[in-house]
Amino acid sequence: MSDCIFCKIAGGDIPSATLYEDDEFRVILDLGPATKGHALILPKHHYANLYEIPEEMAAKAMVLAKKMATAMTEALGCDGFNIVQNNGEVAGQTVFHFHMHLIPRYNGDQAGITWKPGELKDEVRDEIVAKVTAALK
Repeated sequence: MSDCIFCKIAGGDIPSATLYEDDEFRVILDLGPATKGHALILPKHHYANLYEIPEEMAAKAMVLAKKMATAMTEALGCDGFNIVQNNGEVAGQTVFHFHMHLIPRYNGDQAGITWKPGELKDEVRDEIVAKVTAALK
């Protein structure tokens, strides 16, 4: 997509701090990092979100996320790791090109990816199970 900033970065048209690159992906340092080493996995082909990316590419992205998280944990000495993938504006997606955030976590870093746990009521649980299992058929 010609006007997509992540397409331009993934394609090498815009310079980036590249940690990894192959024929299908580029992994770059995020310019607005949540923590030291926060990186992004960018497919070189444009997919707006998880709903558009083919299953095979989504699987490859997760395999790459594991590879990168392992190398980054060793290299950076972080205490934990978040892999985050947002879909839609309400979910925090700000660039509409599928990407995965690789966020090294350090004790006391105050980068938050948390929520207040709610309660799952029986009738709501049953409704969700029925609707999702029907949608999978």
